[in-house]
Amino acid sequence: MNPEQNGFTSNVFPVTPVNIGGVEEHIVVGGRDKFQLLGFALSGIQQIGVIGWGSQGPAQAQNLRDSLSATTIKVKVGLQEWSSSKEKARAAGFTEENGTLGEMYEVISESDLVILLISDSAQVENWSRISQHIKCGAILGLSHGFLLGHLESINKYFDGNYSVIGVCPKGMGPSVRRLYEQGEATNSAGINCSFAVEKDLDGRATDVALAWAIALGAPFVFQTTLRDEYRSDIFGERGVLLGGVHGMVEALYRAYCGTGQSRQGAFYDSVEYVTSTLSPIISRHGIIGVYNNMPNDAKPDFESAFNSAYLPCYVLLREIYNEVASGNEIRSVVMAGERLKQFPMGNIADTEMWRIGTVARMNRNEIPQEAGIFCAYTAGVYCAMMMAQIDVLLLQGHRFSEVCNETVIEAVDSLNPYMHARGVDYMVDNCSTTARLGTRKWGPRFDHIIMQQVVNNLPIKQPVTDFWNSKCKEHPIHEALAVCATMRPSVDIAVS
Repeated sequence: MNPEQNGFTSNVFPVTPVNIGGVEEHIVVGGRDKFQLLGFALSGIQQIGVIGWGSQGPAQAQNLRDSLSATTIKVKVGLQEWSSSKEKARAAGFTEENGTLGEMYEVISESDLVILLISDSAQVENWSRISQHIKCGAILGLSHGFLLGHLESINKYFDGNYSVIGVCPKGMGPSVRRLYEQGEATNSAGINCSFAVEKDLDGRATDVALAWAIALGAPFVFQTTLRDEYRSDIFGERGVLLGGVHGMVEALYRAYCGTGQSRQGAFYDSVEYVTSTLSPIISRHGIIGVYNNMPNDAKPDFESAFNSAYLPCYVLLREIYNEVASGNEIRSVVMAGERLKQFPMGNIADTEMWRIGTVARMNRNEIPQEAGIFCAYTAGVYCAMMMAQIDVLLLQGHRFSEVCNETVIEAVDSLNPYMHARGVDYMVDNCSTTARLGTRKWGPRFDHIIMQQVVNNLPIKQPVTDFWNSKCKEHPIHEALAVCATMRPSVDIAVS
């Protein structure tokens, strides 16, 4: 049974209708005050098996264990016998001695809710055996729809006697854990989650999914489908969340250096401005807030950069979405699985800009005198990329809540803070293998189009088409983001 497209009901949690972008959607407000309801929602579940210890595994296992401490539900981690992550799991309190750490397939076969968090390529490689070990009547939980996309690409489905749900945090695993810890004494501190019910055998899948999301610390939970989730998620990672912003700042840095600006000044205008100034403004006031908070004499530069960048970004993002929806990106990740065992991914932070960034982060109190020359250009290009991604997702029929989270909220509240604190490699390489591969594949494409079509000859000339004033300044996404701004975490993430 597929989920209703225009809302959902819960037997345990209050469901709240909200108007987002002129469309009514239903959400559940999470928070620690809802933890007392988790036992009711998870009635009949004696053990939750968290399979894997990659990006999401440590955060989800620990958050679930801590949130369910007042119940009798056991959270048990399942890993391969040869896994090098066993010591890390033991250090986090999951041990064989206390019955919370075991062999992967044994944990799958004994768990009532199996949360499968091994890498996407590993899910595909091991799916036949995994599916045989899921016990009758259990629930399979996914935090990404990649497996569904793969099965569809080979004309298969989840054919066993089990339900299938998804809970997908809108941030990387370290963010999921970090905000949960920060919110220990603060209600509604955490990462928003989407949830999906793909297959419901006994009518309890929705409440289980909502309980899972709330136990992770989600302040707000919104509805999607696994199909929409994997398309928007894989697409978003290759776009403004990771690949797009990486390629953008590389191009802008070189362009600004080409005008004679110092390397540290160029780093400030291309990277630091995005992570330290733009991200907090967008988080609280949306994309329109960037424009409204800009001095009047800087707005022409913003508009010029926006209008130059919007169409090239839109065309490339349309290509990326088509590659995801067709299954090509999923196939490329699957094919990379064996190759990566022999040839791991290299360091993406070894360019001149990121070496300068290491120095700049250590000297943040010494902002270069010429910094700020090109900030309006950077804002225009970054906002154009965001708006182009928004328009592609809306064209494909994605809900406003999903569009806002996958394009804007995840970027400014979860990912960019890590780039600010540690650099691009720390931001990217704490994400999934699928995201890491996508960044390396599409980041250079964004670098190329921005350098070639947008900033090759600074200052940017005003193009013929005025995208900002004609279609973006009054875009319904601004109203949607204003609503979503009320659904952000109650505290700002502090990267430890």
